[in-house]
Amino acid sequence: GTLDLYAQLSFSSPGLLGSPRAFRALFSVPIDQFKSSRRAAELQQRVAPFILRRTKAEVAAELPEKTELVLHCPMGSEQRKAYDACEAEFRAFLEGSADEDVERNTLHVLRGLTRLRQICNSPLLLGGEHVGADASSKLDVLLEQLESIVPGHKVLVFSQFVSMLTLIKTALAQRGIGYAWLTGSTRDRGGAVKAFQEDASVRVFLISLKAGGTGLNLTEADYVFLVDPWWNPAVENQAIDRAYRIGQEKHVIATRLICPDTIEEKILQLQDTKRSLSGELVKSDGAFVPSFSRSEWLQLLAH
Repeated sequence: GTLDLYAQLSFSSPGLLGSPRAFRALFSVPIDQFKSSRRAAELQQRVAPFILRRTKAEVAAELPEKTELVLHCPMGSEQRKAYDACEAEFRAFLEGSADEDVERNTLHVLRGLTRLRQICNSPLLLGGEHVGADASSKLDVLLEQLESIVPGHKVLVFSQFVSMLTLIKTALAQRGIGYAWLTGSTRDRGGAVKAFQEDASVRVFLISLKAGGTGLNLTEADYVFLVDPWWNPAVENQAIDRAYRIGQEKHVIATRLICPDTIEEKILQLQDTKRSLSGELVKSDGAFVPSFSRSEWLQLLAH
């Protein structure tokens, strides 16, 4: 966020951005909370002479080719049944609530959204609610993809849900596919990275999006799978950039797994509107979740 920028420039160019209090009022609140494009432009103009920023486009000649794909994973009957039941419950809440009630009950809305997204991965992520519906079209497709990748290539697999990574981990172990593991609770991050980068038998790196989406150099990988979409495409791009960065010598293939006719397709549509902001100086911290009215949430559920 903007406060990170303030801290960096206060060190390199003291006084440029004024006092912390003034900067917060003039830039941080308008940009971070209210997405003010005018304030963002003012900030960019002020700091531009003091920042040397090389974008991916500017160093493209130093990087190999990158291909981004969307792979549809149609649900089976049991998984679809679980999804439809959850969606009907969420829709009933929205239709039975006044606009102000929906705005006040943001936790209820987020819970409904999260449950739908979890079922797109696997109904097992809901615990005991849908015990019989254990099929996961995404897991099936992912395993098929992983087994088709020839030896000598390494793979990053990102998910926002550690419980989904656990399902994948179990399936990999059953198939004898070596993997490394990195989540927010991983203590030896360096050891996990070293194992993936240096051990030829470790072909897959399972990473939670928030724990490993930034700050890692994983150029041994040339395949990236994003198991579930996030509202802000910048977060996904940062994950892909763990492999697609200076030092990468191979063609990188990044694949997004999407269940058709679900909220995941709507998230992809929202990402397209969000991408227009991706070139701004101040990047989102990834906490973005859309603030919608009741009617807009209902539209999001429409097939």
